[in-house]
Amino acid sequence: MITLTSDFGTPYPAAMKGVLLQHTDARLVDIGHDFPRQDVRTTAFWLREVLPYFPPAVHLVVVDPGVGTDRAALVVRAGDHALVGPDNGVLLPVARELADDDPEVFRVTVEDPNSATFHGRDVFAPAAARVHEAGVDALETLEDVVPTDEFEDLGFPDPTVQGGSATGEILAVDGFGNAITNVPGEFLNEADEVEINGILGPVEPSYAHVDPGERLVTVGSHGNVELAVNQGRGDEAFDGVAAGDEVRLDSRPKR
Repeated sequence: MITLTSDFGTPYPAAMKGVLLQHTDARLVDIGHDFPRQDVRTTAFWLREVLPYFPPAVHLVVVDPGVGTDRAALVVRAGDHALVGPDNGVLLPVARELADDDPEVFRVTVEDPNSATFHGRDVFAPAAARVHEAGVDALETLEDVVPTDEFEDLGFPDPTVQGGSATGEILAVDGFGNAITNVPGEFLNEADEVEINGILGPVEPSYAHVDPGERLVTVGSHGNVELAVNQGRGDEAFDGVAAGDEVRLDSRPKR
């Protein structure tokens, strides 16, 4: 299996699939091609949430604001998985989730691509096909793949939690408008309501526990505190928060 992730929309992913199918009969599975354009961190967050549910595979990831520059192309071995993509940090958070130990990073030697603007087709798709055909355990046999300890890393900030207050950050906003923080869900264990940047929301186990259009604070499927609205957009209801924004949460204990 080879999975594909990009911010390309359409039709560019079809060209990457065409290249893959020239070199391999792997099953191709789309993770998504509508990730926020050039947003490496949001893509890294969602990959960390999604790819661990897959069986062993090669994961082709192309969210690449540095296309056409001298940034490297990488292959990362993470347990039974391999990730192929640009050296901008996007591969590392999910690699750490997939790896039994520290992930192993390899640099791919790249010949002059046909295009300076479409390395997904000309660089990363061919590399993913070669990795798939060689096998995850045989990366060292590929002449153009060499181990490296020099690469761009990417991590997510830790929140500050003190008693009933937490200062955190919005990691991502999903397509429903749910604003996902980096504050762990356990913060809500003893809370009845939470004030976020001055806006109050009840703590509920799911969206339908409040009326349509009403705010709530809950624990999302990712295990973090999430700001939401039943059948509405939490990002808009909680003062227009967006990915990267700082948020302060003050809990009000259960009565």
